[in-house]
Amino acid sequence: MALSDIMRKAESSLNSITLKRSQRRGWQPLIVGYTGYGTTDQVRIFGRVLMHDPDEGKKDTWGQRGYQQFLTIQVGHHDVSVTIGEKTVTGTTDRNGYIDLLVHDHELEPGWHTATIEAANAKAVEVQLLIVDPAAKIGIISDIDDTVLVTWLPRALTAAWNSWAKRPSKRQAVPGMAEFYAQLQQRFPQAPVFYLSTGAWNTFGSLKKFLSHHGFPAGPMLLTDWGPTETGLFRSGQEHKRVQLRNLLIAYPDMQWILIGDDGQHDPLTYGDVANEHPDRIHSVLIRNLSPQEQLLSHGSLSPLADANEEGHFSIPLIQGANGDAIAAAFNAAHPAE
Repeated sequence: MALSDIMRKAESSLNSITLKRSQRRGWQPLIVGYTGYGTTDQVRIFGRVLMHDPDEGKKDTWGQRGYQQFLTIQVGHHDVSVTIGEKTVTGTTDRNGYIDLLVHDHELEPGWHTATIEAANAKAVEVQLLIVDPAAKIGIISDIDDTVLVTWLPRALTAAWNSWAKRPSKRQAVPGMAEFYAQLQQRFPQAPVFYLSTGAWNTFGSLKKFLSHHGFPAGPMLLTDWGPTETGLFRSGQEHKRVQLRNLLIAYPDMQWILIGDDGQHDPLTYGDVANEHPDRIHSVLIRNLSPQEQLLSHGSLSPLADANEEGHFSIPLIQGANGDAIAAAFNAAHPAE
């Protein structure tokens, strides 16, 4: 038996034990809603069902230590339903408690709306969802870690400190990026903004507050689950990004995308592959260049893991800069406003 299989079995057994124990103590299912997105034809709704102590109330993740967001008991294979207007769709959570339901023929107009998620023995919650305007021809996909939020994520000890010990309210934004995103939205007012990250869904609440607190535009977040899989101890961050990028290309076939990331991880390779495979669908690729110190803290080397300037990576022009101001200047020079 592979080590990943052993870890998955151990994780499942531990959760089953803690789930039964929490039920005996009077804990109840709690629905955690995430931001959905879609078109005028269909929409995807995300969420999760976890156990919680009703006597403690709903915790504020903005002021918590990071590790407190990961101490969860998931409720797998639990009956749930999603209601949008007069339309209701039923389903069940997966083994890790996640909800991912597709609602067709919802009759919503473009813009922000709310949907209601219900689950057995849990209080219903409302979640936000974005219906992208069919007239939108440009969309924005942004990484989070070291692109808009200073994390130095790949370095294990630093990542552990930032994600598990540091309070989300103390995290720093990358200088100038919020202002640049505001400029992009002013230039492309119909453009949706999606935040694509290898971060865990457990951090959704604190990340949403971080983005709002620092003036970044609202948008759906596409995060992942850090648990073991059938093929490894941890999910592949690169594969997660590739899958979600392709999902967005399929969902919005008439839209070109501005891809924004950094060179501290594998964004140049991931974005380069997508740009080379679908050059007509990518408007531009923007890479934030980490400083040598950030690179060292990020992965132990003064140079990027993936050199965005290496020949053959990109079939379209690449825009780079050390911060939001530099990237904005380079973007405006490459794409003068009409």
